[in-house]
Amino acid sequence: MNLKNKITTILIGSIFASSGVSYAQISSQELAGKQINTITTAVPFLLITPDSRSGAMGDVGVAISPDANSIHWNPSKLAFIKDDAGFSMSYTPWLRKLVNDINLAYVTGYKKIDDMSTVSASLRYFSLGNITFTDQTGGTIGEFNPNEFALDVAYARKMSENISMGLALRYINSNLTGGTPVQGAATNAGHSIAADVSGYYESNKFDVSGKDATLAVGLNISNIGSKMSYSNSSDNKDFIPTNLRLGTAFNMEIDEYNKFTVAVDANKLLVPTNPVYKTDENGQIVVDPNTNNPVIAQGRSSNIGVASSIFGSFSDAPGIVTTDENGQTTGVVKGSKFKEELSEVNLSVGAEYLYNNVLALRAGYFYEAPTKGNRQFVSMGAGIKYQVFQLDLSYLVSLTQQSPISNTIRFSLLFNFGGDKS
Repeated sequence: MNLKNKITTILIGSIFASSGVSYAQISSQELAGKQINTITTAVPFLLITPDSRSGAMGDVGVAISPDANSIHWNPSKLAFIKDDAGFSMSYTPWLRKLVNDINLAYVTGYKKIDDMSTVSASLRYFSLGNITFTDQTGGTIGEFNPNEFALDVAYARKMSENISMGLALRYINSNLTGGTPVQGAATNAGHSIAADVSGYYESNKFDVSGKDATLAVGLNISNIGSKMSYSNSSDNKDFIPTNLRLGTAFNMEIDEYNKFTVAVDANKLLVPTNPVYKTDENGQIVVDPNTNNPVIAQGRSSNIGVASSIFGSFSDAPGIVTTDENGQTTGVVKGSKFKEELSEVNLSVGAEYLYNNVLALRAGYFYEAPTKGNRQFVSMGAGIKYQVFQLDLSYLVSLTQQSPISNTIRFSLLFNFGGDKS
């Protein structure tokens, strides 16, 4: 695949990783009278679901029972894990409707220090296949395999019988060009350091219609870290995908052999929403002659710090802008700013049935607003456990047309040691 087509695919793939925009939406800025305003960031691969269990449950994970993959969803859950140690390996062929050489690999492990605390680590590697670099005449000047990876370490500790806290530290590396100049400009790999802050609550057992039940609540603010740059310019930096995940899970023991879980997660990116820029009578964006920056008609500038972006992300949506017959901005539709803020929250619902702690059946649903990416899909999967070994599979079916994430399959192998083998 030549450079132009491959880079286009990489960029589209990155958008899909974080927002899932369909081809029809990419070519249009309006959908049923609503303005499309997707939020994009650097290294969106950090938001791709890496494991099959959560992948089968509609991407829920912040409050479901802990396992080796909890470092991604909510590190604090690991303080409640029952086994002494374990590790997991997961593999996801990604965007196979577009290309056949993009994939995500994920390896993670944990070890209990004592009854109160657990340490864990993970490596996530995202390969974007192979590209051929050409010059302006079409001559080949080299080949490169763009790739991104993140290395995590985490610590979780119980603060009481029912509550735990967790902290994860992350190093992120994104190498999309291998140093090859793009349009005459020098490029380099992007780097960032980030942290996750998380909490988890698990209730004592209580009675529901004669059955034992528990309720869990989880919170994780992930990827709190520095902006990333792919050049030496200090003015050209992108936010990494700082994300707020909040969720709950209800667990019921139907009898000695049958258990059931239903969970709900809500996600919101804590990065700036794109503003609406002022345009002239020809539809061209107006540039301030003093700063050479586009003039904002509605919304806020994204040229702010990380802390400001996190707190400002709850109130920076520009809303639906109205214009006159010349295309000039005249105002904003009443209530549309609040509605846009709500539309930036993605919802996941998932369920898991477990038989005799051996066989698991799972299903889920994920919703993202059409104007924010339009990822809408159902997922399903199964898992089987034998002594220390567990195999999980998941399959995704998109509910939107022409979505390249449709038919995504995930595979996970888990090994747990020193705990209950039943």
